[in-house]
Amino acid sequence: MGIGKWRASTGAAIAAVLLCFGSMGTAVAEELPSDGAAVTDDTAISADQTTDVNDRQGWEDDADQPLSVDAPSVCDQPSTWYSITSNKSYQIPSWWNGTKFKDGPGGTMAVSVTKSGTISAEIAGSIEFSTNAIIAKAKTQVSAKVGASVTIATGHNYTHDISHNKYGHLQYGAWGFKLTWKKYRSAGVCGAVEIGHGTATVPTSETGWRYWETSS
Repeated sequence: MGIGKWRASTGAAIAAVLLCFGSMGTAVAEELPSDGAAVTDDTAISADQTTDVNDRQGWEDDADQPLSVDAPSVCDQPSTWYSITSNKSYQIPSWWNGTKFKDGPGGTMAVSVTKSGTISAEIAGSIEFSTNAIIAKAKTQVSAKVGASVTIATGHNYTHDISHNKYGHLQYGAWGFKLTWKKYRSAGVCGAVEIGHGTATVPTSETGWRYWETSS
């Protein structure tokens, strides 16, 4: 190989390596705050941002929906990062009195939220984790409407007919998601290794009544 060709080949190789390290530097700069379960909730959804959506029949998923995630590469990721690996549509019920009712048999149910409160995300994992980082990743991978918590206000009247000889149930809550997540760490040259995983239940800005019937 001539000296000119050798210099051109070496220059191209050096440029490729510098490009990889340049991407790493950018990704590290974009990493979210340090890990820890106790973090400031700066993704709460205020009452005036919520949308009322009643009785989403068939909206909840029976099984997790896998998300297509490209193989992580340290060349375009921070030194550690999160990924949402599956999600499942789920109504997160409000747990306090004044948001759940039962009536029947037959007739019509007329209900209203009589007590305000807050529904918060619940996150668990095999290692320490950043709640804000997982919520932020869920916003980009699952829904922009995801938040760490949502405020439920009083009101939101709703009426639903009950089938003959059946009992009707109405439960208020946030239309959210059950998620699984993984945390990765860079390894080798443009490689990654999983260092932890967990689950999360996260609300969205949409709230409403869920209706179902029973025989007793």
